[in-house]
Amino acid sequence: MKRNVLIGYLALVFAAGVGAGALGLRYATVSAVNAKAPPRTPEEFRKAYTAEMTERLKLSTDQVQKLSSILDQTGARMRELRERTRPEMKVIQDDQVKLINGILDDSQQAEYARMREERERKRSHDKGGR
Repeated sequence: MKRNVLIGYLALVFAAGVGAGALGLRYATVSAVNAKAPPRTPEEFRKAYTAEMTERLKLSTDQVQKLSSILDQTGARMRELRERTRPEMKVIQDDQVKLINGILDDSQQAEYARMREERERKRSHDKGGR
């Protein structure tokens, strides 16, 4: 009887080791990373998009020129839409800040203001790279 209990405990320890090893392997291994980084600027994105379209669809020179014109027109329309809606979005964001400040105490409001300033600096820095 003691022998069966001992074998059972050894089997349990072995199974626990296998489980711990499997979990460790799962969390310790690094997954593959796509070496091709996505384009960061609109110009890089457009160049990559045009290259992919040209290659995969076998576009002629005339088609590439027409595609470029379409992208110019679409870009202009998107910029116009963003400029038109920006004031409305600013009002919504300002309302959000007021509501959030309404639930915070004075020290939290000060920290929230610092958080917002940090985010704005980061956004400005990121836009500067574009």
